[in-house]
Amino acid sequence: MSTTISTTNPARSDVTAGPTTRPAGTRSRAWALAGVGAALSSIAGTVAAGFVHGVYAEDTRGDDVAILDSLGGDVTAMTVFHVGISLAAVLLVVFAAGLARRLREALPYDSLGPVVAGAGVLATAVVWVMAGALDTEFIFGATAPEALVPATAAFYGHWVGTVPGCTMLVGLGGLGVFAAHRRGGAPRWLGLTGLLLGGLTVLLGISPVQYMAGATSALWLLVTACGFIFGDRAHRRTA
Repeated sequence: MSTTISTTNPARSDVTAGPTTRPAGTRSRAWALAGVGAALSSIAGTVAAGFVHGVYAEDTRGDDVAILDSLGGDVTAMTVFHVGISLAAVLLVVFAAGLARRLREALPYDSLGPVVAGAGVLATAVVWVMAGALDTEFIFGATAPEALVPATAAFYGHWVGTVPGCTMLVGLGGLGVFAAHRRGGAPRWLGLTGLLLGGLTVLLGISPVQYMAGATSALWLLVTACGFIFGDRAHRRTA
């Protein structure tokens, strides 16, 4: 004769287990929408920065005093640049977090891909904050040029003409999406877009013409964010 005894020993008998995953089809796309906003805001800010051109214009180039005087007519462009690039930085942080989560769901748990991709995009948000770091000083200084040393105006012109485009690390996000595609975790066209535009962004950043990465990175960001909004239905249904 044998006796069988069944016992249970829950750690907390008064707490019931809740759901560990979202219901199918409810995964938020807010992070991807933030990516679209970041792309458009960065493009608007970068275009506005192009109008702060005293340091490059033929009639003022090389003349610190003339460059400083030209800032008086560039206050609107400087303000649009600052608001645009700062808003883009904030939105890019959200996109970086969402992208890292999306890749983590597609790649092996011990893969470095999501961390590298998310960190690269996040670092670019920091670059954009620094790109606008001098704006307050010169927006207000342009209305009182006697308070500024003329040579600093030339430095500012080169700063806003170069730093906003130093987006090399965004390319790591594109390469991360390509890695996810290789594992079957992202749409094929998004993976190939990441390889092409992300890889080109990294290569341009490494080269001495790193500011040209601003164009390819903005295009990758816009296309990829839209792709995850409209072309990632299979993943959202299984999330």
